[in-house]
Amino acid sequence: MGSIFASMEISMTALAAQRVRMNLIAENLANAEVTRTPSGGPYRRKGVVLGARDASAFEGLLNVGATPGGVEVVNIVESQAPPTLVYNPAHPDADAKGYVAMPTINPMMEMVDLVSASRAYEANVSAIQIAKNMMAKTLEIGK
Repeated sequence: MGSIFASMEISMTALAAQRVRMNLIAENLANAEVTRTPSGGPYRRKGVVLGARDASAFEGLLNVGATPGGVEVVNIVESQAPPTLVYNPAHPDADAKGYVAMPTINPMMEMVDLVSASRAYEANVSAIQIAKNMMAKTLEIGK
């Protein structure tokens, strides 16, 4: 049973990581046209850096309360890509030449990333459901 709980916890860490990833993608899409931020300049695309969570030693996994491996958010980074200059002299943030600095966000790529994160989230939900079903069947055997 311990390994079933460990596999569920690993999937739960992945669910949390994918949720952060989906939130950042939504933030990027929502700010794709923002030309002015408090820090100055256009919005900068954000991305998440995921990493492996250290697994405890094998003996530690046999003890209650040991931390199994999994996924964790290591960092949230801002893109360092230069803004895209778009000619729009009527825009309030246009420079003297009529160009506006726009965020470097490709909505198509953001949607691809969103589908990828969504599929990873669904896969981990399925893994948790399978582990729950295995526990239920194990308990039925004991009856």
